Amino acid sequence: MNGDSGLTKLGYLNGDFHFFHLRDTAGQEHETHYHEFAKIVIFLSGRVDYLVEGVSYPLQPWDILLIGGHLAHKAIIDTGVPYERVILYIDPAALEAAGQDADLMQCFRTAEARAFYLMRPAGRDQAKLSGILREMERAGASADFGARILERTYFYQLMVQLNRIMLTDHTDAHITDLGYDPRIADVIAYINKNLDAELTVDFLAQRCYLSKYHFMRLFKQLTGYTVHSYVLQKRLLRATELLKSGETAADAAEHCGFRDYSTFQRAFKAEFGVTPGAFA
Repeated sequence: MNGDSGLTKLGYLNGDFHFFHLRDTAGQEHETHYHEFAKIVIFLSGRVDYLVEGVSYPLQPWDILLIGGHLAHKAIIDTGVPYERVILYIDPAALEAAGQDADLMQCFRTAEARAFYLMRPAGRDQAKLSGILREMERAGASADFGARILERTYFYQLMVQLNRIMLTDHTDAHITDLGYDPRIADVIAYINKNLDAELTVDFLAQRCYLSKYHFMRLFKQLTGYTVHSYVLQKRLLRATELLKSGETAADAAEHCGFRDYSTFQRAFKAEFGVTPGAFA
């Protein structure tokens, strides 16, 4: 959401994917935000904690974050040391179309299903990834014949390798130094699975056995935005997915927890600049 929600949409993607290799000390530290596309962050060096959906991941070299579209995230950067990372923006539809005999988006779906967005590959996998990324970057910077085809080929190799790593990844069972509160993590997971339900602050506070005001303060502290703003944003983003899939605006509103269509229409237009009907 724009305005007082603390959650904004950033970035754009004009192709199937876009590759960035960045190293700086300024550190483009945005507020909590989301993208409409999928995003991969491969951390190479620096001191960074990465906040994704209320969980703070202290990154180590070659940690990989798989951030699907519409997930709230933010990098908390120590600007005293250079921050080096590889970032890929990915169009999920293009990737799904490319994987005729393999679901190349599965790694994102697995990360979201377990509500844990970090992979920490072993040394042999790091070496494989390093080689692919090096060749992908070289092809992307080249003007030689067929360079774009080579870049795309390396991109598919990267996605195959990431999915293979995810098949045996148990990072979520081994890392204990995460910055999060399990009660808030449970509430966030509940919200995202029950967007059509009544999600009042009172109900959510009772769910994690906290007083209303303690819950509100803790949620804001750990996520960067208010409970109301988070729920509203997630409902609106889910509505865009339903509208794209062919649902009517009225059905999308109901399935996203809006009991009054006019409230849904006003909130949707305020966020996206068009009415639900025009968006569909």
